[in-house]
Amino acid sequence: MNVQNTQPSGAENAADSVEEQIIRMSMLSFERLPVLEGILGRFSASLSSALNAYSASTAEASVQEITYKSYSESLGDLPSGGFMAVTNVSPGDKSMLTVLEPELLMSAIEVMLGGRTSKQKAWTPREYTAIEKTLGTRLCEVVLAKLGESFSDLHEMSFSISHLENSMKSVALLAPGTGPSVHVTLDMKFEGRGGLLTFVIPYTAIEKVQPMLAQAFWGGGLGADNSWRTLLTDKIQETNVTLTSVLHELSVPMTQVLAWAPGTTLDLGIDTHHEAELSCSGVPMFKAAMGRRKNGSVALRITEEMTEKDGLSDDGTSD
Repeated sequence: MNVQNTQPSGAENAADSVEEQIIRMSMLSFERLPVLEGILGRFSASLSSALNAYSASTAEASVQEITYKSYSESLGDLPSGGFMAVTNVSPGDKSMLTVLEPELLMSAIEVMLGGRTSKQKAWTPREYTAIEKTLGTRLCEVVLAKLGESFSDLHEMSFSISHLENSMKSVALLAPGTGPSVHVTLDMKFEGRGGLLTFVIPYTAIEKVQPMLAQAFWGGGLGADNSWRTLLTDKIQETNVTLTSVLHELSVPMTQVLAWAPGTTLDLGIDTHHEAELSCSGVPMFKAAMGRRKNGSVALRITEEMTEKDGLSDDGTSD
């Protein structure tokens, strides 16, 4: 993942005064958002599975570049003829821009319509058809829904498409041209072909959470994909285990054991208040009271869960 902070070159400013260079530097050097970069990195990792399910094909997504630049510069770097969706950001009710490169949109549509074996055709600039707009909007919605989930560990946020736009003059009015923005480029592929998806996120759209995004990012569980936890939980709940009930343990001298013969009655010293111990694979789990059901079967009622002091530690292992 490539992260850049756009800076003016020395050659361009050789003839400028010190004051002019300071002004230009202040306009072009923007505060980085480390937490946002962490969220986007993990967002791209979880996005692949969502695209696989949506397109019923092999899909991949990765963050290609994160650049901090002015909003007008971000618009100038957008692909020509891109599919532009004005995106509402909540909380704050501000707007950002989601843009699909034409090659990405056409590849996704062809794959979803069964064209996996056909060659990718060169894009000829034209108006998008109603079907292309519908499928492009749905693809953006899948991506934006996953982006909202990636923010959930930090702050509850939602991203929804407000409307489609084909005029650069109109999208230029979404934020101040000299204001800071984050230019995020994702490389997305369906069955090995695709293109770029771009987020242009003005700082005004994320001002509610900007202080949190500007903090140092130390990793951890932020934005983690918890799908493995869900799968593991489901598998554990469906698993059968064998419980062993130990009714009583008694120490008997070897001389008595050697004197046992068929018909010998053993007094175990168990009364009505005695509790049995349940274990799984030799690990004590519960204490239980014994009883008898109407059908004559012996039953156990769990009365206590074994704790660390009873021989079971917090991580589920025996001392």
